[in-house]
Amino acid sequence: MGALRMTTPRLLVLRALLADPGRERYGLDLATEAGLEPGTIYPILVAFEGAGWLSSREEEIDVHAAGRPRRRYYLLTAEGATAARSALARRRAASPAPSPGPDTGRLAW
Repeated sequence: MGALRMTTPRLLVLRALLADPGRERYGLDLATEAGLEPGTIYPILVAFEGAGWLSSREEEIDVHAAGRPRRRYYLLTAEGATAARSALARRRAASPAPSPGPDTGRLAW
């Protein structure tokens, strides 16, 4: 797979994954931490896994005893952690620091 286009939602997911890069996370947990809707997170996770940035596994539980569906857990690969840090650094470098406007004592809007 070629280079991934880094959208704001993808960067939010990478930031959430890097908060604890050695911990397996499931989709809803990541969506909540990233501030995204659950339907948004899964295509991002699939793209990252396809790029080799994530590995995943389905948990082994008795769904009836647990009272919930199985979860798929995602973990950053070494390549993914490096790529995530690089993508976030590029975004920081590309985003100019906000310049203060003239202090007129009035709200800007």
